[in-house]
Amino acid sequence: MLNKSKKNLAIETNLYNNILSLSRNKLFYTKFNLTDTFQNRINLIFIHISFLFVKIKNNSKNENYKIFYQNMFDLIFSKIEINMREIGYGDVVINKNMKGLVTSFYNILISCENYKDKTHKSKIIFFETYLDKNINKNATNYNNTITYFDKYEAFCFDLSWDSVLKGEINFNYE
Repeated sequence: MLNKSKKNLAIETNLYNNILSLSRNKLFYTKFNLTDTFQNRINLIFIHISFLFVKIKNNSKNENYKIFYQNMFDLIFSKIEINMREIGYGDVVINKNMKGLVTSFYNILISCENYKDKTHKSKIIFFETYLDKNINKNATNYNNTITYFDKYEAFCFDLSWDSVLKGEINFNYE
């Protein structure tokens, strides 16, 4: 039993690391002109993982998917808490911020559930709500970000269940 939980943790950590790599892609901060902030990085992680969670939710009758979902949720927030401690936040600030992050995550997850049905304008509003652009917002828009996540969503829904559960996310934009 212990070997299985260690194996699952390794798989979940692999998926987390792949999501983290996607979320730290330089194109978000260069081509898409997002600000490189702690909050933007977290929201990019939330958006990336939300599309996978939506896929998992569609097959939620299987107990393995529910367990995987919960373990990934716990891992993500554990990693965020560790990062906040490394930055130097204290317990009170971390507890306050974690409550807000959980709320933000669920709002993003709900938005991602019907992302495919959103109009272009409502996608812009979604990204304006959760991702900050560099100061010169008038010169940029969210079209590149929308194109990226349209392709990412399609990629996620084309993944096999086994690929998701094994943490094999090999999305390449462009």
